[in-house]
Amino acid sequence: MVYRRATSADAAAVAALHADSWRRNYRGAYPDQFLDNEVDEERRRAWTGRLDHPGPDDRTVVAEQVGIVGFVHVVLNEDPRWGSLIDNLHVAHDSTRQGIGASLMAHAARVVIDERPGTPVYLFVLGQNRAGQAFYDARGGSCAETLSRAPQPGTSLRYVWPDPATLLSRRGHPTR
Repeated sequence: MVYRRATSADAAAVAALHADSWRRNYRGAYPDQFLDNEVDEERRRAWTGRLDHPGPDDRTVVAEQVGIVGFVHVVLNEDPRWGSLIDNLHVAHDSTRQGIGASLMAHAARVVIDERPGTPVYLFVLGQNRAGQAFYDARGGSCAETLSRAPQPGTSLRYVWPDPATLLSRRGHPTR
């Protein structure tokens, strides 16, 4: 497995993985019409923009084996209280439970530690995503608050890691 910074050439693969993940895991959280007909193009536009013109605090790391099998996107210092946002973490359906997600979380933590030392990390997970919550719990995260997703149904939970180094001590941590 190779972990590397994403480039604009990765936009289509990242978008396709992201759209597939949403279709598989976000039924009920987003309208079926969107997931069945619009998500591919919407994610392609989003990732083409993000990777062609990344913001100064945006960092995207991909996991590559035979093609891209996972990615994590971090926005450094996104919130003055909560720190850097892990905005996206997705692993291809047939590559789950192989340590790729844990490794990507560790890579995200390493980015924050190296570029914004002393700042926390947080992310949002859907209230319906029990597997995601268990994954974040196992990586030392704690649920700090529950927020409404209105006008969408359900809730989002804010998970936090006051010390991102916690994510390095878990399985799959990157080397320097």
